[in-house]
Amino acid sequence: MRPTTLLPLALLAACSAPDDPKATRSAPEATSTAPEAPQPPTQTPVTARDVHEDNDLYVFDYSYPAAAGAIPALKDLLDKELEKARADLKAEAANGRAEAKANDFPYHPHSHSVEWKVVTDLPAWLSLSTLVGFYSGGAHPNYAYDTILWDRIAGKRRAPVDLFTSKAALSAAIRAPFCKELDRQRAKKREGYEPGGGIPEFEECIDPAEQTVILGSSNGKAFDRIGVLVAPYAAGPYAEGDYEVTVPVSAKVLAAVKPEFKGTFVAR
Repeated sequence: MRPTTLLPLALLAACSAPDDPKATRSAPEATSTAPEAPQPPTQTPVTARDVHEDNDLYVFDYSYPAAAGAIPALKDLLDKELEKARADLKAEAANGRAEAKANDFPYHPHSHSVEWKVVTDLPAWLSLSTLVGFYSGGAHPNYAYDTILWDRIAGKRRAPVDLFTSKAALSAAIRAPFCKELDRQRAKKREGYEPGGGIPEFEECIDPAEQTVILGSSNGKAFDRIGVLVAPYAAGPYAEGDYEVTVPVSAKVLAAVKPEFKGTFVAR
């Protein structure tokens, strides 16, 4: 069962279109009867993996884009994660159905869905994010965010916050613009609701570095914006859904970046 919430993650993605092809003059038709030169073998393009299983016990969906499949180590990591998620879902669903039968109540198929999408594809980095949807027989499905930041040079996965001197430093650098935008989105969802209006547990700002942090780029060369993906219950009740806040890389953010990654970021 896929969650119905759509992901506006393209706000962080670099959207550069290829240049228009230039017109060229056609050469005169050749009259030689010499045999044509052999053509190099055509490489099979790397395709994304997309698994879908739907039966009486569970619904399982897992996919990742070609950009991730083109990196052997990352493809292996995702394939292993896929198999583990499927095995865990099967075991959980089997237990759930057995419990339902033992207690004589209806069983509703469990579900797990992951759809990795490209946030930013840079020469040295590939930034991915996903909405993980799951249902385990409760009152409603739920979901959470996840991210992968692949370091092409080191050939390994990194957590976005690991590029900063500390979580606290990152939080301090983006907290003011994050909280301002979060409150704006809260007021919009709550139809003009102002702080102090009756939802005290969801009035305070939250720590952005404790949420799912993703790195984005508008120029295709360096990270110049930071996304903070907030799942339900973290900043508001379930009915409000998720929150997605984007803040620019600023001088304060650059000051919080580890020295070895300074060249990976640029202030806007």
